[in-house]
Amino acid sequence: MNGKSTLPRETSAYFDELEIWLNLEGVAERERMARRRRIRSTKEAEKSGETLLKLSITDHRTGLAGRMIIDFQKRNDRDLPPNRLKVGSPVVVSDENAISDQGVPGVVSAKRKDLIQIALDQWPDGNTFRVDLSPDETTRRRQMAAIAKARMATGRSKQLRDIIIGLRNPRCHDADFQGLSCKSHLNKSQKSAVRFGLTNEDLAIIHGPPGTGKTTTLAELIYQETKRGNRILACAPSNSGVDNLLQKIARLGIKAVRVGHPARVFPELREFTLDELVDRDPSTRVVLEMRREIQQLVRDGQKLTRGKDWRQRKREYFSEAGILRAQIRSIEKSIVRNIIQSADVICTTTTIDDDLLGDQHFDLVVIDEACQATMPGTWQAILKANKIILAGDHHQLPPTVLSDEASRRGLKRSMLEELIDREGESIFKRLTVQYRMNKKIMDFPSQYFYQAELIADPSVINHCLTDDSSVSVDEFTLQPLLFVDTAGADFVEAIEEEGESKFNPNEARIIVGLVHQLLESGLSENQLAVIAPYSAQVRYLRDLFGSIGVEVDTVDGFQGREKDCVLLTMVRSNPERQIGFLSDLRRTNVAMTRARKKLIVVGDSSTLSSNPFYADLLEYFEAQQAYRSVWEYQQY
Repeated sequence: MNGKSTLPRETSAYFDELEIWLNLEGVAERERMARRRRIRSTKEAEKSGETLLKLSITDHRTGLAGRMIIDFQKRNDRDLPPNRLKVGSPVVVSDENAISDQGVPGVVSAKRKDLIQIALDQWPDGNTFRVDLSPDETTRRRQMAAIAKARMATGRSKQLRDIIIGLRNPRCHDADFQGLSCKSHLNKSQKSAVRFGLTNEDLAIIHGPPGTGKTTTLAELIYQETKRGNRILACAPSNSGVDNLLQKIARLGIKAVRVGHPARVFPELREFTLDELVDRDPSTRVVLEMRREIQQLVRDGQKLTRGKDWRQRKREYFSEAGILRAQIRSIEKSIVRNIIQSADVICTTTTIDDDLLGDQHFDLVVIDEACQATMPGTWQAILKANKIILAGDHHQLPPTVLSDEASRRGLKRSMLEELIDREGESIFKRLTVQYRMNKKIMDFPSQYFYQAELIADPSVINHCLTDDSSVSVDEFTLQPLLFVDTAGADFVEAIEEEGESKFNPNEARIIVGLVHQLLESGLSENQLAVIAPYSAQVRYLRDLFGSIGVEVDTVDGFQGREKDCVLLTMVRSNPERQIGFLSDLRRTNVAMTRARKKLIVVGDSSTLSSNPFYADLLEYFEAQQAYRSVWEYQQY
């Protein structure tokens, strides 16, 4: 945690501060995009991971809701460079050769190593294109509007607002849920969290450390609320977070609708999207026939260029087409309204489309991965709630913030973290049984972040790489922990040319050697992952691996995921013993807890131990007899 909040409790001052944060972040995002667009060198522009240059259109088709789906590739079918553009990312497509071209906004709908597919509402101009990650101004406008509405809230919204600000205390009723019958198979702490959520009248938090089944628990809580006849709005800050929750909800047989751009939804969940449900509605057949009639009217009207009263008849054709268009809009609104109102659960990101949901209120609003949402980013959902459940882990990655000033003032703190800091244990239940990590991998983060409350389920307590019969049995594969210390080997960090990100070439070569050793021991490439805190180290490692298909990414890329074996390269090694943003311990917690059966850390103990957390971590590895000097691995 980042310490106690300095946010004011007075309503006006509280929201004034949120508006300042949003304005600072907006300026930072626009400045970043402007800097990127000024860079014309392909190598330098693409280094950020937020821009792709020299792209050509190779295919196109019509997608859902009439959107254009366009495939962009490099010439000669070359692979795309490493980038941060993911399915669902907002982007701008522009003419690479026209600096003044403001571009066409779109959404990444699919991606593979040599292709990026983008959904656009209009065709982009140009022959050679650039794609830039875009500032999400729509999101910011909606957040500003929600803040303005929250200032003037009345009734139930005002009560919840005052609880969140700290002007009222949350309430808990005395209903007896001890005999709760769950549809999911839950452990004791998960059932306790469900009961806690059901008995709290205003606000509750489910704290889910790594691997504890937070989303499964949340889905069961949603199921129990639907059994009571309640309607739920289920949210998350990211599209992947929404879809992960929807997958769990769907397995419980709950009637759910996924609202949002179809390109941002997992393909296997398209059947739940509003677009698909509208297309399957019987009334849509009438709409299609009316559209064909409009096309015929327009064609007939365009043919009229002579004859008696041709102008008048032309106007009549076009007027009739206009009437039909209005009727179509009315029918489509009615279809959408019926689908949304008949659903038990509406699933969407915390950036809510008010054109669709309007002034609808819900008996319960759930926000999963709430620790990754900024405080301004949660108010849209809160204003639609009669009761709120937040779920997440404030000891993992915080919200992404570009503005240093906004971050310093508090934008990097989530509402979940703010409430836990202020209210303490009275407001949350922690899940304690984890189903991911070998106990020796789990113990250190449990002690440091979770008051030593985590328990390894028997199914994972001693699991290791050799549980797979294809893996050879020796000390290297049996031991779940390994720290390779590079101290004294002169593995000094470097700064990437024309950039600010750091990398460590010698440390990277040790990582590659260890990966080869694991592959030779019988592991497959998809069982392994390499995590680096710096993007320059990621790029350097990807070049070293070449055709080897081991996944290499930053900490952010692995949030919410897991692998049998994770190799973590710490990068920092310098005489000043500076560790930079490794001092954000939440990032290291995320990296370490991605590992299921084996965790390998490579780093310079002399530099790292300047921080008490890393000094304690080194002691833990030594106590587990998992410490080795780099000199044992110099063959790599």
